Amino acid sequence: MKLDGKVAIITGAGSGMGRATARIFAREGAKIAAVDVNEKGAADTVADIEGTGGQALAIRADVSLEKDAAQMVEATVMRFGAPNVMFNNAGIEGESAYVGKMSAEAFDRVIAINLRGVFLGMKYALPPMVEAGKGGSIINQASIAGLVAVRGGAAYCAAKAGVIAMTRVAALEYARYNIRVNCICPGGIETEMAKRIRRGAAPDPKAVSRISVLNRMGEPEEIANMALFLASNDSSFATGAPFIVDGGWTIS
Repeated sequence: MKLDGKVAIITGAGSGMGRATARIFAREGAKIAAVDVNEKGAADTVADIEGTGGQALAIRADVSLEKDAAQMVEATVMRFGAPNVMFNNAGIEGESAYVGKMSAEAFDRVIAINLRGVFLGMKYALPPMVEAGKGGSIINQASIAGLVAVRGGAAYCAAKAGVIAMTRVAALEYARYNIRVNCICPGGIETEMAKRIRRGAAPDPKAVSRISVLNRMGEPEEIANMALFLASNDSSFATGAPFIVDGGWTIS
């Protein structure tokens, strides 16, 4: 098993890519701290993991709040020990509006969760990793929206570009401790967020063909598999990099 004996904190683990990652990490031997602002979602993820013989802990936390970020790491350390893996996955799509029509409150909310939340996750996970002296892997959820422009997505694009930049800085700062820091840039993934953006409608084939040369939406498990690669020793020489998993969106 690729993560045997490892401890992994996963934010946004109550659904979508976070839940898929929690399941796969647990299957590969990791003990999981499943963090989500939706307490029931986190508990359901833990039930799935425990139902297959894994070990997991549900933690309710708002990743944009410093006290919650501190407490989620503290609870993990108390239950399982210092984290070996931190997957800062939690995020929201936020309001879609052109810059001149976007409310400042909506902008701030997206930045708070999608950017500040990643910063706080790293801020509190890194010290126990360093103290344990065993190295580790930080994985941040960015997006292809941090690389290309999306109409109506000023806050989301800014946050995800910031995640890519922060990832590079943290990788540079913590390489001396054998802690690798990378980020994932998903494209169109079929999650609850994608369904909300479509207002419950099925994927439009023409729209999908514009964002994927493979002519399909990605599945949460395909992002989870990339996260597994980055969490494991398979990626031992990779740090400070954005890993694009977008079905070819950025090449078309």
